[in-house]
Amino acid sequence: MKIKFNGKNRPGFYVEVKKRVDEYFKSRNISKNANGEMVFKTVLFLGLLVALYILIIWGGFSLPVTFALTIAIGMVQAFIGFNVCHDAIHGSYSSNGYVNKYLSYVFNLIGANAYVWKITHNMVHHTYTNIPGHDEDLDVAPGLVRLSKLEEMKPIMKYQHIYAFFLYGLASLSWVFRKDYVKFFSPKIGHTENTNHPRGEYFNLFFFKTVYYTLFIVVPLLVMDITWWQFIIGFIFMHLAEGLVLGLVFQLAHTVEGIDFPEPDEKGFVEESWAVHQMHTTANFARKSWLASFLCGGLNFQVEHHLFANICHVHYPAISKIVEEVATEHGVPYHENKTFYGALVSHYKTLKRFGKDKEPDLQPA
Repeated sequence: MKIKFNGKNRPGFYVEVKKRVDEYFKSRNISKNANGEMVFKTVLFLGLLVALYILIIWGGFSLPVTFALTIAIGMVQAFIGFNVCHDAIHGSYSSNGYVNKYLSYVFNLIGANAYVWKITHNMVHHTYTNIPGHDEDLDVAPGLVRLSKLEEMKPIMKYQHIYAFFLYGLASLSWVFRKDYVKFFSPKIGHTENTNHPRGEYFNLFFFKTVYYTLFIVVPLLVMDITWWQFIIGFIFMHLAEGLVLGLVFQLAHTVEGIDFPEPDEKGFVEESWAVHQMHTTANFARKSWLASFLCGGLNFQVEHHLFANICHVHYPAISKIVEEVATEHGVPYHENKTFYGALVSHYKTLKRFGKDKEPDLQPA
């Protein structure tokens, strides 16, 4: 079923918020792309990745120290995904397409695939946000985690608010060894056609996966003075750290109290216009926390990101005030949790509600 948004329902909201955001950049004569802060973050996180890799492989530290560095490099890879690759793949890092393209390849070097992500995230998730059966971000662990009332309820799901966080950690391992291959060769992603890939992308998929396996599996086993089982423990915990960071940040934006999971009618129509739909299905968290914004690559400003994915995330704190103001004027919801902890608690409660037999009430308490 093809989804159609009701463009006649409150169209003035998006027109006005886009106009005021454009005026913000024009009046200050600043670019919507990366600035000095963004370049600093890029150098910092990529430098940390290289430094930690060298320390782990050739540092010769004790096992406890090496293990701690392994956890750190897992988290840094998640931060690179948030702060560098996410903007580059959206094309918002630079006005120069080649800069975005080559920074996108960093995503491949840390085990994922930029091309597949562009399809599943940029095209599918950003268009059909929180629509069951269309937004595959709701399929965290089919059969184990229920984030849609359309999904069959199973007895184990009443405990999902407890074990889901462990499954988030496994997501990174799945991404590296399974997810990209499955998505790339699936004829559809959700209800979106997924065929006729450029020939070069077949090469990129297998080439960069081989590079990653070589750097993170072959080289450590050949160079480091560790046993195979010590390597496996370190590799798994690196991915658990990376997956948990990735999972929490993305889940806190779309699976918290008050957020909608709209179902299209029998003809595929969604009640709201696309922009207003984004406001109903997306939430911010910790907007006033400099640390959260710095580490999460602005993904704590998920509302602004969904409306303006073409704008580099370093500008989100400033334009969030504009978005909130226009939303209030047009009677459009602006969801946010004031702190990271508050968003975490809200996510926990939402998981618990979806784990019950009855249809969950996701309205704010």
